Amino acid sequence: MGTPFKNKKIIVAGGSSGIGLAAAGQFKDQQAQVTITGRNPDKLKNAAQAGLQTAVIDSSNREALDSFFKSHGPVDHLVISLSGSKGIGNFAGLSLQVLREGFEEKYWPILNTVQSALPFINKGGSITLVTAISATAQLPGTSGLAALNGALEIMVPVWAKELTQIRINAVSPGVVDTSWWDFLPEQEKHETFKQYAAQIPAGRVGKPEEIANAILFLAGNEYMTGKVIGCDGGMS
Repeated sequence: MGTPFKNKKIIVAGGSSGIGLAAAGQFKDQQAQVTITGRNPDKLKNAAQAGLQTAVIDSSNREALDSFFKSHGPVDHLVISLSGSKGIGNFAGLSLQVLREGFEEKYWPILNTVQSALPFINKGGSITLVTAISATAQLPGTSGLAALNGALEIMVPVWAKELTQIRINAVSPGVVDTSWWDFLPEQEKHETFKQYAAQIPAGRVGKPEEIANAILFLAGNEYMTGKVIGCDGGMS
């Protein structure tokens, strides 16, 4: 197998844990020059010990993003794996303020990052977003998350037609064993995964590395743009 990312400059926004960190590691294994960003210095410190370049950036801070991309210079591929969990619950009792906070936590930071990065993405490069199956799964209790992730996914094909010099796609993961689920006690999380596994054709929840594989596919395939691909074990 070749190394299509050798010496390519990659930024993984939100790459200090979970899917983003797994993708960063796979890019590094292919001899790319990888920089990950995140808000948590401790998580970034752990990533730095694994040989990854890091930068403490809050993607909700546009000035900080603009300064970072300007100082970093040209980029070949950008992955945006910013997560958020606010907005879960049946709509009748859902706090709209909490849902608003969910958009502030993920939606606007992703748009900030895309817009800030655009002047620095090399011709022929790519942007890959990480959304979520909630955009299309139509599961009770996820209308808020569906609105958030669906809003991102519906923009992808439009962006692809506007940004003809670069490619933009998204990966929509299903249920994946990451720290996103740490709001649940360990035993409850185990039982939740067990229940999902019984409904998923693949028979289990996903691993971050499997979603990372899909990210690298989209970044490396020069004929893929404007697409949202599901990586959900057949759940959808």
